Amino acid sequence: MASHGVPRVQPATDRDQKKEQQKIKDYKGLVDSVNDGIRGYQCTTKTLELTSKLLKWNPEYYTIWNHRRLILKHQFEHPDPQVTNAVAGPDHETVMNTISDELAFLIPLLRKFPKCYWIWNYRLWLLKDSTRLLSVLEARKFWQQELALVGKMLSLDSRNFHGWGYRRTVVSALESIALQAEGSATSMTEIEFEYTTRMINLNLSNFSAWHNRSKLIPILLDERGADHLARRNFLDEELELIERALWAGSEDQSLWFYHQYLMCTFDRKYAAESMAPDLTTTERSTYVREQILKVRDMLDGAEDCKWIYQSLISLSILYRDLGNESIEKEVAIEDYIAELIKLDPLRAGRWNDLKSQTT
Repeated sequence: MASHGVPRVQPATDRDQKKEQQKIKDYKGLVDSVNDGIRGYQCTTKTLELTSKLLKWNPEYYTIWNHRRLILKHQFEHPDPQVTNAVAGPDHETVMNTISDELAFLIPLLRKFPKCYWIWNYRLWLLKDSTRLLSVLEARKFWQQELALVGKMLSLDSRNFHGWGYRRTVVSALESIALQAEGSATSMTEIEFEYTTRMINLNLSNFSAWHNRSKLIPILLDERGADHLARRNFLDEELELIERALWAGSEDQSLWFYHQYLMCTFDRKYAAESMAPDLTTTERSTYVREQILKVRDMLDGAEDCKWIYQSLISLSILYRDLGNESIEKEVAIEDYIAELIKLDPLRAGRWNDLKSQTT
C-alpha cells in the first residue's frame, strides 16, 4: 500500500537478505586479508591491490589508508632491483610513477566521496612525499596540477569548505621555499584574491569565498606596501562590493558576516589588525554613521529580515562606543531588539540578554 501517494518500502526477500549477508562476508574477508598482509609485513603489490579494493568499498576506513602508506614507504625505500635496477634508496622514476598512479587512483573516490577527510589527507601525504623525494620542478608540477584539480572541483561545488581549505593548503605549499626554484620566490596572494572575486561574482552566497577573501586582504595590503590612502581606497571598494551584494540578497547570512568583518575596521579594539589601522576616531565615526544610514535604508521592503536589525544594533553600539550620541532619534536600539524577538522568538533569551547589555 501507499501512504500519501508514496509507496512503502517493501520488506527484503530471502534472496535480498542472502545477497546482503554474502556482501558482508566478502567485506570482512577482504578486511582480514589486508590486515593479515600488514601483520606479516607483506608490503607487496598484491597487498596494495587488496587495499585498493577495500578503499573503493569503504574509504572511511582510515586504518587502511595508513596500511597503504606503509606499503608505499617500503616500496620507495626498498625498490625491486629487477624492476628498477636500483641498489638502494628511492628510485626516481618509480617514485614519480607511483605518486602519479596514486593521485589518479584517488580521483574517482573524490568524485564519489568529495567530503571524506581520509582521501584528502592521503592525497596531501603523497604530494608532500613528492616534495621530499623529487626535484623542485618535478614536485612543483604535481602541486600545480593539484591546484588545477581543486579549481575544477570548486567549479562543480563552489561552496565545498573542504575544497577551499584544501586550496589554501596547496597554495601555501606552492609559495613555500621548498617548492621555489633558486631566486624565484613567488606570492600567489594577488591571484587568489582575484579568484575569490570571480567566485563571488558567480555566487554571492559563497561563504567560503568571502572567508578566504578576508584572510587574503591583510597579506595583500602588506605585499602591496599600501599606505594610508591606498588602504582607505581599498576599504571603500570592499564596502561598495558588499553593499551591492546586500541589496541583492539581504537575507544571505554569509554577506552579513563579511559586512561584520569590514565593520571591525572601525572598532578601536581591532584597529591594529584591521585593513586601515590608522583611521582617526572622526573617520571611524563618519564611516559608521554612513553604514547605519545605508543599512537602515535596506529595511524598506525587507522589514522581516532579522540580519538588518542585528547589524543596526551592532552599528549603533559601535557608534556610541566611538564617543558619539545616537543618531537614531526616532528609533531606539530597544525597538530593534523588540523586532528581533518577534522575528526570531526561539532566540528571545539571546536578544533580551543583548538588551540588558545596551542599557
